[in-house]
Amino acid sequence: MVKARPCQLLHTFLLALVLLKVDGLFVNITYLQSAVAKGAVCLDGSPPAYHMDKGFGTGINNWLVHIEGGGWCNNVTTCLARKNNHLGSSKLMSKLVAFSGILNNKASYNPDFYNWNKIKVRYCDGASFTGDVDAVNPATNLHFRGHRIFLAVIAELLAKGMKNAKNAILSGCSAGGLTSILHCDTFRALVPMSAKVKCLADAGYFINAKDISGAPHIETFYDDIVRTHGSAKHLPTSCTSRGKPGLCFFPQYTVQQIRTPIFLVNAAYDSWQIKNILVPGVADPHGTWQKCKLNINNCSPAQLRSMQEYRLQFLHAVPPVGSSTSRGMFLNSCYSHCQTELQETWLMYKSPMLYNKTIAKAVGDWYFDRSPFQKIDCPYPCDKTCHNSIFDPAEQPIV
Repeated sequence: MVKARPCQLLHTFLLALVLLKVDGLFVNITYLQSAVAKGAVCLDGSPPAYHMDKGFGTGINNWLVHIEGGGWCNNVTTCLARKNNHLGSSKLMSKLVAFSGILNNKASYNPDFYNWNKIKVRYCDGASFTGDVDAVNPATNLHFRGHRIFLAVIAELLAKGMKNAKNAILSGCSAGGLTSILHCDTFRALVPMSAKVKCLADAGYFINAKDISGAPHIETFYDDIVRTHGSAKHLPTSCTSRGKPGLCFFPQYTVQQIRTPIFLVNAAYDSWQIKNILVPGVADPHGTWQKCKLNINNCSPAQLRSMQEYRLQFLHAVPPVGSSTSRGMFLNSCYSHCQTELQETWLMYKSPMLYNKTIAKAVGDWYFDRSPFQKIDCPYPCDKTCHNSIFDPAEQPIV
């Protein structure tokens, strides 16, 4: 076990105090009981849930729907494990959640979206809200109903006022970021056509790459997810018509066909992807990558070369710069995962910057058409604004 230095512990403690003060808004949970009758339930059959902070002032008719992240389950065994925690059961979810970053309600920390209606949709289906299987095996009592949950939550929000939306954003982090990509056009179709609607995917651009052993680990994993959850019928037909449905979990095969404007926030050295796509545990049985995966500054020259090659694969998989002004990109070279929910990385003193813009400024300028933003960072270690040691609880490992 690697021991933290005293200065690191002091920094972590002081950062926690600062963020506690910033994240002063705690929002209560709302259980969507009416969804149960529609079969729109979590893995364990419990009702879906969300947290909502109502908009005020000029933001009363503006809506930000943010999808929680948390990995996926790819078979009965892994889904049964999730059924016993907050990622598979609303019974086990925390009742209060701190809203920070893009969900913050203070203008100084979130100037463009602070007074919007802000909703955090809890993630409890294990397949980025794509699953839809009617049958429930009584032996496991597993419900694969993510797509129904998504529709039920949006219907609830429309009834609560989103039917009058003037502006709306579907966003998400990690598996929630993938949700915002896969459901972007669906969200656009459900929200009033008079509204200005765009999507934001944070750390949701997972790429189809082989691991260090040369095995297609993540591709096989996604195939299993789609098969287990019956996701194929709710994935973009523009993708499923061209190949096997499992590939449609990779945004590189779907994002170019999305009609709704979308912004991608992603680290080119996404820490979850490095740990689970490039170097999953099965590809590193002796743990030689363990220290490197914990902190990029601990990587050997050979490991860094592998990570630099992965970055090039990532950049090759994203849409080309300038392909459309409706596409936005903030692709930095930090070793992190999910940067819009954390106040320190969204907008705060010494937040990560790209071409002298924070993520908050880049996203806000793009959404309100003040200026387009499609920027890609230089390779590690040139960016000195990164927070490479941040631990993100949304980083759920895969098997």
